[in-house]
Amino acid sequence: MAPTGYTFVGYRSEAVEKGGQKNRIRAAYEKTGGDHDFYDGMITCSTIPGKIVCRLVWAMGEEESRKYIDLSLSAIPGDFQGKLLEIPVGTGVLTMPLYRKLSSAEITCMDDSPDMIVRAERRANAMQLSNVSFRQGDVGALPFENESFDIVLSQNGFHAFPDKEAAWKETYRVLKPGGTFCGCFYVKGEVSRTDRLINRFYVKKGYFSPPFETMESLNTRLNSLYAETKLGSVKSIAYFSCVKKR
Repeated sequence: MAPTGYTFVGYRSEAVEKGGQKNRIRAAYEKTGGDHDFYDGMITCSTIPGKIVCRLVWAMGEEESRKYIDLSLSAIPGDFQGKLLEIPVGTGVLTMPLYRKLSSAEITCMDDSPDMIVRAERRANAMQLSNVSFRQGDVGALPFENESFDIVLSQNGFHAFPDKEAAWKETYRVLKPGGTFCGCFYVKGEVSRTDRLINRFYVKKGYFSPPFETMESLNTRLNSLYAETKLGSVKSIAYFSCVKKR
């Protein structure tokens, strides 16, 4: 049965459209993930091609790139021993070094791209991380019970998720009361050149999927769902941490 307020045809069309977006995004990231050196260099701003992309698209240097990554992870305690969900994990280049230090934590990493999961798991195995498990899956339909995790981490995900409302609901659902939700993603309205290039290239290629949050809309959304919200930005990347209300 279609949800209230939808005709069956309208609901089916929306579902088909989101399914098509999901397939385009998965294909785009599988293609990029195949050249994992380029992808990792771009995400970390640590290679010559990566630095060119960071400067051209994001108006960032290596120091600014490192800053937003560190800030997006800063809410995770150094002695964390609970259950953590990361979605999407990508190739794991940003988080596996952290997880090596959290040997007493139980960490689950998910991504919609099977290729990304393979590369992240390969990285974890090379680092001998026995406390990290991997599974392919959709953020809009997480295969976990309510209130399963002490921390939910989402870095560079919400600008790509095709069904953002489902992603917000699911990440909230699986987080325990008093648990921490943290991460980072692109927001529009901060750097005009970045906005133009995102719409001209990233959206058309399937890497990003509108609509996009602004800092104002993100602040409103987080404060409506969570307590103790901390929100900031480095150029067009918002970083945040917040606590699920008890």
